[in-house]
Amino acid sequence: MIDADDLRYFLEVARTGRLVAAGKGLGVNHTTVGRRITALERALGNRLFDRVPTGWVLTDAGHELVVHAESIESALLAAMEGAASGGGRLSGTVRIATPDGFGAFVLAPQLETLCSQHPDLDIEIVTATRHDVLAAREFDVAVTLERPSPRAVDISELADYRLGLYAGADYLDTHPRISHVLDLHAHALIGYVDSLLDVPALRILDEVLPGHRTRIQTNNITGQWTATAAGLGVSALPLYIGDPDPRLVRILEEEVTVLRKYWLIVPRELQRLARVRAAIAALRSLATVHEGLITRTG
Repeated sequence: MIDADDLRYFLEVARTGRLVAAGKGLGVNHTTVGRRITALERALGNRLFDRVPTGWVLTDAGHELVVHAESIESALLAAMEGAASGGGRLSGTVRIATPDGFGAFVLAPQLETLCSQHPDLDIEIVTATRHDVLAAREFDVAVTLERPSPRAVDISELADYRLGLYAGADYLDTHPRISHVLDLHAHALIGYVDSLLDVPALRILDEVLPGHRTRIQTNNITGQWTATAAGLGVSALPLYIGDPDPRLVRILEEEVTVLRKYWLIVPRELQRLARVRAAIAALRSLATVHEGLITRTG
């Protein structure tokens, strides 16, 4: 007979690939995780992981077990949610991880509908431009700029968006004219801190002007926006940030327009939860009506 609790340990190792990381997520010592995995393998009569230098990799039997273990986990989570709410209004917390621009300028200002529909539901928005949040799986729903590995998550397209180059009107009045992208070499450029950026999709300036010098660097798009509006230089901003700001002027519009995509990511074991489904529906609705986002139907 399989110990259902062993499946929880199994899933954590399958998702992290390492005993230490799994133990940290479960709040136990890594040796305890190892014992539980060994017990599960003995009960099943099958090896579930190959131990390799890079970590613990699922065998074919392990991959088969993941499907069933996630179904059990999903059912238990849904049952717990239903019992906690008493079958009534949605409650609890839903955590949405997003890139900083999407979270601050698209999602946060448009939460009124979700909040009014589910007044007992608490919403957490975690913004980041690094892979750390996704790697740790500390979210219920995530919006990403890159399509991640499909392991243990459901992936779908959410929307596209465009970026352009912007500068403050005062800056343009007091600095050399910008009529070609190469003219940017003579200007102060504002972008991300290179050493802290591990998302290639955000390397817009590298794509527009290879070999450029980024004079002012911040770790989030809000800092770049405020620095640009303050007249400190030129930055690449999503059109949904730059266009509504009367202090900013879009430059080289015909020459520089960059298209990027947002992906919607949901851990498979959480897909049946009502609060997660509500968050997904809200994000889908937002993507279709927001002027700065482009969907296949809009």
